[in-house]
Amino acid sequence: MGNCVTFQFSCDQSVNHIIRCLCGKGFIRNLEENLKDLQRERDDLKAIQQQVKNGVAREETQHRQRLESVKLWLTRVESIDTKINNVVSTSTTQRQKLCFCSLCSKNVCLTYKFGKRVFLLLENVRKLKSEATFEEVTELIPKPQVEERPTRRTVGQEEMLDEAWKRLMDDNVGIMGLHGMGGVGKTTLFQRIHNKFAEIAGKFDMVIWVVVSQGANISKLQQDIAKKLHLCDYEWTNKTEDDKAAEIHRVLKRKRFVLMLDNIWEKVDLEAIGVPEPTRVNGCKVAFTTRSKEIGDEKLRREPRIDRLAKKVADKCHGLPLALSVIGETMASKTTVQEWEDAIYVLTRSASEFSDMEDEILPILKYSYDKLVNEQIKACFLYCALFPEDGRINKERLIEYWICEGFTGEYQDLKRAINKGYGVLGTLIHANLLTEVNTTTVVMHDVVREMAIWIASDLGKKRENFVVQARLGLHKVPEVNDWEAVRRMSLMGNKIEEITCGSKCSELTTLLLQNNSLKSLSGEFIQYKQKLVVLDLSDNYQISGLPEQISELTSLQYLDLSDTNIKQLPVGFQELKRLTHLNLTRTWMLCSIHGISKLSSLKSLKLLNSNVQGDDNLLKELQLLEHLQLLTIDVSTELGLERILKDQRLVNCIYDLDIHGFQQKSCILSLLVNMENLREVRVTSIHVSNTNCGGSERDSSDLHSLDLHHSTIPCFTNLSVVYIRNSTRVKDLTMLLFAANLSVLRIEKSEVEEIINKEKAAKVIGISPFWKLEELSLRRLPKMVSIYWRPLPFPFLRRLEKIDCPKLRKLPLNATSVSRVDELSIVIRSREQETELEWEDEDTKNRFLTSIRER
Repeated sequence: MGNCVTFQFSCDQSVNHIIRCLCGKGFIRNLEENLKDLQRERDDLKAIQQQVKNGVAREETQHRQRLESVKLWLTRVESIDTKINNVVSTSTTQRQKLCFCSLCSKNVCLTYKFGKRVFLLLENVRKLKSEATFEEVTELIPKPQVEERPTRRTVGQEEMLDEAWKRLMDDNVGIMGLHGMGGVGKTTLFQRIHNKFAEIAGKFDMVIWVVVSQGANISKLQQDIAKKLHLCDYEWTNKTEDDKAAEIHRVLKRKRFVLMLDNIWEKVDLEAIGVPEPTRVNGCKVAFTTRSKEIGDEKLRREPRIDRLAKKVADKCHGLPLALSVIGETMASKTTVQEWEDAIYVLTRSASEFSDMEDEILPILKYSYDKLVNEQIKACFLYCALFPEDGRINKERLIEYWICEGFTGEYQDLKRAINKGYGVLGTLIHANLLTEVNTTTVVMHDVVREMAIWIASDLGKKRENFVVQARLGLHKVPEVNDWEAVRRMSLMGNKIEEITCGSKCSELTTLLLQNNSLKSLSGEFIQYKQKLVVLDLSDNYQISGLPEQISELTSLQYLDLSDTNIKQLPVGFQELKRLTHLNLTRTWMLCSIHGISKLSSLKSLKLLNSNVQGDDNLLKELQLLEHLQLLTIDVSTELGLERILKDQRLVNCIYDLDIHGFQQKSCILSLLVNMENLREVRVTSIHVSNTNCGGSERDSSDLHSLDLHHSTIPCFTNLSVVYIRNSTRVKDLTMLLFAANLSVLRIEKSEVEEIINKEKAAKVIGISPFWKLEELSLRRLPKMVSIYWRPLPFPFLRRLEKIDCPKLRKLPLNATSVSRVDELSIVIRSREQETELEWEDEDTKNRFLTSIRER
């Protein structure tokens, strides 16, 4: 039987194998009981897991993060729960295989393996339960070693800074104090010392800054320090001062800290607060500032008003140590209220007349001015002094002044001249003669401003060259001895109601009268100013007209009538043949600008939010302005928009566009792609009809109609502000992919469902949207579900509003999206909405929770 195969199987081996399965750990015999125990233990474990999660969640709101051991334990619990679910789902099948009163199985091997798996899971669950004995579940979130404090760039403080820093860093020094009278620059120096700790990363665990101020008690100091240490939970307020001191001490004793106390008025008991004593062993430091002994002079104590006046004098110096030192030394001997009041008056009206200002301060500051590369830039700098003390200066308006005064050179191309102006601004900012506030404004330090006025008036010899009386509460034009010497005059920000004087100002080139209470401007006042180039009458709401003598301003290039109630252009207006810039923004009463085409030199015309709309008559006037290069305008009819879009020269001129109040057959954003200079667009109350949209509601950005060939298209390159309001059937704004310089996006009361549609965006590669976005405001958008389908980088984002957008639950953020999260505000309507937000992960949630603000 050659093809037969025989097997020899030992009965003894089989029996032994079965016995081991039935006995041993009883994987089969105890299967039923182990399954019940497993489910019961699993329920207990899940209860413990929830308790741990609740504790973690509660403490994470106090700027803490979960411990790594807790993270690992929770991960293991989640993992084993999944395994248990798999076992339970197959348990019925395995039980059906049991036989002989559950002592054996129809498939011994499979049931043995299953029983063993149940047994091991049960053991692991019990082990996890025994490990859940956490004394603490979170720890403080590591913060940057030093959060840099803003300081003004100062002159004359470097030697003192170096000396103080060396002293504080001496190993034998634990406590260091800076003392001096109020206003001499202690806080500025202290802030610079604070920021130097950033240069020695790793030497200290934390640097804590606390402003003490007069009247601060132990409890107040404990509160301020506890905030820095993130100890102010819901139980903190119920603790005694001793308990608070113990809590602070518990944290700080394990840290190498620096405590900086600014403006101490009396002795501070560090032990009572809970601050460990700085020693050579622990390497900690305590530094403080306090007032000089002289400030407690008996004479000054009897005259508390002097202290208040001294602060005003110090404010006039705005932290400039050179000015603080000189003025402080001069005022040290002044002991009467009258002397201090006189000092404030002089510093306010003409600081260059203050004692020692011309001799010791202005000449030193003039060094930076002398280093400017050419006379044009110097002239631009001096011009900035025409703006009010502490006033923000709008960059665009300032540059337009410069262009018309001829400071930027002769350019036929207005855009090139504007770019040159921004270059000059950059130079002045780099030289620390101007300070940039944001993308649209700059400021000038008050002492630097006084220096500029001093230089402009020929080092104080010809003070009437530059008459600057801005924001001083004047009710009438100031008296001037020699009107014919005046070249530039700024009276902006006063309460002047009428100008009727007929003084000759034959050399006057700039007259700034904005933000007054002017009701009229007399023809007599205007007619003697043949050299006037810049006239700003904006923000005078009571002005309803101009005298016909305006025609005699034959040199006028810049005229700003924005925010006035002017009803019509005056007779003779057409004679302003050199006028290049005309601003009629927000002139709500102006119904017509008939005849404006006669202004043959006009390059910039601003009509935004005026009562002049883009109708047929206006279009004809605009088309006759052959030198027009910049236009801002409202369009309130579809026909008006269509006519403008047919004239490519006008299209290229539009910088700001407001479209509102009509039924649109086509898709707005896609119609604007050829506006290469468009900076701001507002679309309000636009309702897109069904026609000409391919029967699809997803038509707002109309990417499907563009032949992209998987590449970018040159559109919206200058667009920085977009506002969509009360627009129906606009489902997405995917065209904004191409707005590389978009800084502000506001959408309100619209049916937008998503900002960037994933399907449409797939047609374009290599674009990361919203790179320069600073503000994103989303309000009352009931259908909005998505901004972008994945996290994006937002390096400049400072404000994100999500108000009444119930379907928008996830923001396109991850833990690395925003670099300066401390400068970001995420605004929601109420704290209840905070729970509606879904985060990419726990790290993202922890990073941005502190940025959430209620509206």
